[in-house]
Amino acid sequence: MSKDVKIAIIGCGTIANSAHIPAYLKAPGVEIKYFCDIIPERADAAVEKYGCGTAVYDYHEILNDPELDAVSVCTHNDFHSIISIDFMRAGKDVLCEKPAARILSEALEMQRVAHETGAILNIGVCNRFGTQVNQVKKMIDDGELGEVYHVYASFRAYRSIPGIGGDFTRKASAGGGALIDWGVHYIDLILYCCGEPKPITASGEAFCKLGKNIKDYVYTSMWAEETKEEDGVYDVDDSVVGLVRTDGPVISFNGAWAQNINQKETYIDFIGTKGGIRLQYCGDFVYYGVKNGMLTETATSYRKNNFYEEEVLSFVDCIKNRTHNQAYIDYAVETSRILQAIYDSSEQHREIVIER
Repeated sequence: MSKDVKIAIIGCGTIANSAHIPAYLKAPGVEIKYFCDIIPERADAAVEKYGCGTAVYDYHEILNDPELDAVSVCTHNDFHSIISIDFMRAGKDVLCEKPAARILSEALEMQRVAHETGAILNIGVCNRFGTQVNQVKKMIDDGELGEVYHVYASFRAYRSIPGIGGDFTRKASAGGGALIDWGVHYIDLILYCCGEPKPITASGEAFCKLGKNIKDYVYTSMWAEETKEEDGVYDVDDSVVGLVRTDGPVISFNGAWAQNINQKETYIDFIGTKGGIRLQYCGDFVYYGVKNGMLTETATSYRKNNFYEEEVLSFVDCIKNRTHNQAYIDYAVETSRILQAIYDSSEQHREIVIER
């Protein structure tokens, strides 16, 4: 493919403006042809802000544009599968924001259509493109930790919340709360670093506690306040705990948008027979080991790359060369299996066998 890759942005909200659009604008050989949003003002504002593209308000209008090569789906979770499938069936490649879908069945349908049509379908698991994450993966691959038998993740915040009452806290739109919004990144990162182990069983509890009284909820931060609805719905998990058995390491985690403990903990521990690593989320890591009969701690510091830019560059390369990368739907489906199993376990209060 020698011509510029023509892209449409579907959904012009926060993640589109903070990540996808700037990355495409920096990518050589890429043209943003359309900005699409069901809220016309958002699409119009994007055209004005970035000085390119055409505003459209219904993605169906551009499905069959022969010049359009691919789209970034940056909508709420409930439209991920619908929009991605429509564009794949129209012969377009897709980069869909995480999670792949609200529920496992939707993610599996996305995977099936990707295989059927031959379209590239990548999911926005941006951590797979981070420098520090790939250093951790290399150390595990090279055997520096020995057998990694347990991985623990903590993604906990004190009394934060997205736009309470809006799409982020409405299960029908989001599919879930802290687990599907934050936990998806941690679980996916663990599977990637550990060589894509297959999940076997999962057990967990997801709690919807602190935000249920929307009007009286006292918060420290709200990162999607524009979606807040005082008369809206709050029926998703604000905290979650879980245990996943795989054919590799056991994975355990403790996550919370909101907890009554004033500590923010965002890290992953990779625990092996030779050594261990604590990776700070989006940060550096420390390697704990043994050398010459001494216990050692090696702190690392890397120049951080912009993983959104790397994600987009890799997607464009996939489009041009018809190849799959580490964000391909086949990997994301395994994370969806875990998310679904944890939510099912919480509802049924028992361990869930992850079927295939």
